[in-house]
Amino acid sequence: MRVLIVFAHPEPKSFGRALLDRSVQTLQSGGHEVVVSDLYAMDFNPVASGEDFTQRCFPDALQYDREQKLASQRDAFTDDIQAEIDKVLACDLLILQFPLWWFSVPAIMKGWIDRVFANGTVYGSGGMRFDNGGLKGRRAMLAFTTGCFPEMMEPDGLLGQRDVILWHLQYGTFGYSGLEVLEPFVGWSIQYTDEGKRHAYLDQYETRLRRIEQETPMQTHLLSDFAADWRLKPGIEPRTAGHRRPMLKD
Repeated sequence: MRVLIVFAHPEPKSFGRALLDRSVQTLQSGGHEVVVSDLYAMDFNPVASGEDFTQRCFPDALQYDREQKLASQRDAFTDDIQAEIDKVLACDLLILQFPLWWFSVPAIMKGWIDRVFANGTVYGSGGMRFDNGGLKGRRAMLAFTTGCFPEMMEPDGLLGQRDVILWHLQYGTFGYSGLEVLEPFVGWSIQYTDEGKRHAYLDQYETRLRRIEQETPMQTHLLSDFAADWRLKPGIEPRTAGHRRPMLKD
């Protein structure tokens, strides 16, 4: 299996780095090919701009998604973007690893998504999305650390249900692109744990990765579950954290 790990942490001595190192060692020892995009070490540019294209079709006003679509057709991405696109297309499993900041990924990783998950390559016209997305046939998962305690991300917790918090990434980014989504790995309350607990997290992640090929993806919806009005068809029960039937009015 070919694994791409996109890693975003500004501190080389962080627990996140230890988690990354253990994951690379584990996967390689299991016979997998591993590629790492360490965004801070690469000084990856997260800012989407007209400079991302070697030729422009709409030079008077930047229409970024339309420029991406045409660049996908004409091989007109700059080298830094094309290199990351090639890594994504070559992988069987994509792992985004990061510290959870403001319910999401660090800005440098969001910029990587914006620039690399390009229109015309991972999604686009002709129904290229979800189970027909450009990354169909591949899997993806989130691996993140957080300062909060697990009870805080329960359905009745202070921050709300974990998969609701992650829905924009797991469904809106991974799922929309055609990726099958695996359960996330979470290192909880890292700032408030001792060395023994942190080593336990490393061991848990190793155990998880050694069995990763046997995991069943999370439930989701197919395009065929939705009617012409873009809503779930009658009889289709909501299966993701972000879908629900509206309450009937009296």
